[in-house]
Amino acid sequence: MARLFGTDGVRGIAGTELTAQNCFDIGRAAAMVLTEGCAHKPRILIGRDTRISGDMLEAALTAGFCAAGATAIPVGVIPTPALAWLTREYKADAAAMISASHNPMEYNGIKFFNKDGYKLDDALEDRIEGMVRGAVHSGDLPNGADVGTVERVKTAADDYISYILTTIDTRLDGIKAAVDCANGSASLTAPPTLKKLGVDVTVIHCEPNGVNINAGCGSTHMDDIQKLTKETGADIGLAFDGDADRLLAVDEKGDIVNGDQIMAICGNYLKSQGKLKNDTIVATIMSNLGLFQMADREGIRVPKTKVGDRYVLEKMLEEGDVLGGEQSGHVIFLEHNTTGDGLITALQLLSVMRHTGKKLSELAQVMTMLPQVIVNVPIENERKYDYIDDAEIMEAIRRAERIFEGSGRVLIRPSGTEAMIRIMIEGQDQALMQKEADKIAAVMKQNLSV
Repeated sequence: MARLFGTDGVRGIAGTELTAQNCFDIGRAAAMVLTEGCAHKPRILIGRDTRISGDMLEAALTAGFCAAGATAIPVGVIPTPALAWLTREYKADAAAMISASHNPMEYNGIKFFNKDGYKLDDALEDRIEGMVRGAVHSGDLPNGADVGTVERVKTAADDYISYILTTIDTRLDGIKAAVDCANGSASLTAPPTLKKLGVDVTVIHCEPNGVNINAGCGSTHMDDIQKLTKETGADIGLAFDGDADRLLAVDEKGDIVNGDQIMAICGNYLKSQGKLKNDTIVATIMSNLGLFQMADREGIRVPKTKVGDRYVLEKMLEEGDVLGGEQSGHVIFLEHNTTGDGLITALQLLSVMRHTGKKLSELAQVMTMLPQVIVNVPIENERKYDYIDDAEIMEAIRRAERIFEGSGRVLIRPSGTEAMIRIMIEGQDQALMQKEADKIAAVMKQNLSV
């Protein structure tokens, strides 16, 4: 049986793979595990993005929390990182975010935070999953006056914006920005925050209707923000994903500035100010080789983790680092939040532009991106690791590794959030990389009956 939790919580197609019953069971189990030993009635926040299925799943999750005797506190549509901060600010015992991040609108999911605003480690997720799959006896559950209740908070977005404004030490008057809110959670927080700091903002995809989140927009579809940035003569384009925990940027020429480049820009600036603790940026195995080459040149350490910002965070906490993230745009500024935060990332990048007086295209030259080819192979979740036991697939992978040895690399990674295997090849010869990635994909499709 496939593991319930992936690299970023529980995720699936809402209504079929992720049902109201699932959410009730998960919520009840999570409340029992995460608030174990509480001497008071536990309080658990619930946030959500703009998906139409959010209402259904919020109701089910609320019922699950209440069934376990907790007070459920829905805070409405909010970015995932806002919920992490609010958990600490409101002194809650835990929190749950209903979102499928950058996935299409038919998907939804649940991410949990502990009382300190950190995503759960594998051990805690395994305990919750074990309780979901096992029997919960009625005698273990509260009744009468001990069942949970619901309290609603309507000021969450405003409270988060007030905090975000304190995370940089400069105003941003005169900077012109194009902003793509992905018809998601950023629609409520990004434009007002930027405007309060003096940014001249032009906004697109900021009219969520429940079914248009991530639909041809946001950080997974950059064409619109690239076009808008050039058409409006903006200094920068900012593209969020559905729950606003990741950000990709566009320079004034319309070129994409990804998470690796953002970390390079901000990391070097922090180092110049004596604020890059341990002279370290934590990255993942998917980060571009150009980031590591830049780090060697600039005297910066870049330890690598598994893909997933919670693994990046674990490494940062282990070593006391302040900056880390992923090429996809999850960037953690640990001084300001405990998870990837697209709006904090945007403000930090804008702050570097303001303090240095440099254009984004100039700042991005701090690292050279090596060409990458990524081919996604659809595969049932239960079979995502079967390729390891297939001799023909492994030989195709080893053949590609021999071809790029010394001049690039080959990385095969089952997705933790989607039903697919990602094939990444990095090197100098784009045509050869595409050819070899396609060969591996073809063998996978044939042998795994995709």
